[in-house]
Amino acid sequence: MKSINCNGTLIDCSTPKVMGILNITPDSFFDGGKYNNPTLIINQVEKMLSEGATFIDVGAYSSRPGAKHISEEEELNRILPVIKLLTSEFSSVLISIDTFRSNVANQSIHNGACMINDISAGEMDAAMFPVIAKLQVPYIMMHMQGTPQNMQEKPIYNDVVSDVLYYFSKKITELHKLGVNDIIADVGFGFGKTISHNYQLLKHLELFKTLEVPMLVGMSRKGMLYKPLNITAEYALNATTTANTIALLNGASILRVHDVKEAVEAIKIVELLNC
Repeated sequence: MKSINCNGTLIDCSTPKVMGILNITPDSFFDGGKYNNPTLIINQVEKMLSEGATFIDVGAYSSRPGAKHISEEEELNRILPVIKLLTSEFSSVLISIDTFRSNVANQSIHNGACMINDISAGEMDAAMFPVIAKLQVPYIMMHMQGTPQNMQEKPIYNDVVSDVLYYFSKKITELHKLGVNDIIADVGFGFGKTISHNYQLLKHLELFKTLEVPMLVGMSRKGMLYKPLNITAEYALNATTTANTIALLNGASILRVHDVKEAVEAIKIVELLNC
């Protein structure tokens, strides 16, 4: 698996990495409103980095099912001060920005972020692919059926695994034609998928190795884990670790999580199988 270049730092994706989630939204499904001042933000990022996070993924637009739509101006007003705060406090921090807007992506990179995480794979902003090509930064593209506002109404696929594979093969070809090299794929657990769809994707995740790009997996505390167990997101850490372990065994390169320590431990245990 190839390396990705983040601000001149080469990250080897052949050894799985952890991406810590920092939601600065008031309404995210698990940690909305928890990190709403500089001290809380710095403390949480310091904790995630000390526990072994390679990347910090900052999101200012909640993409949970049915989430409220916010303007580009509000997203920028939330996200740019946090990028500046983190780069001033942590000199070598690798910041990923969770956005589907090309202008937010552009301004975030110019203010110190090094990677873009797009839930819509360019579908919600036609300028995103050309902007990524110009910026030449790693680009995480996620599969989502619909939008955050309607994605869970009635998701339908002919075959979810084949459909998502085909979707990515087209997107990767398009990005390569534009000269984008550092591409990461995310099948989009919970984004326009039923619980059954999610588990079909998890079961067959190994097939996505044929895309020859690193795979990011984001299942942390999601409904696909807590709903079958009749619990809430608050109590879904054990289920998250179990699902992440399955993903690692099937080729996941990056785990995007709320709980870094447990994800790092899962990676270490799975890596022992290669000794």
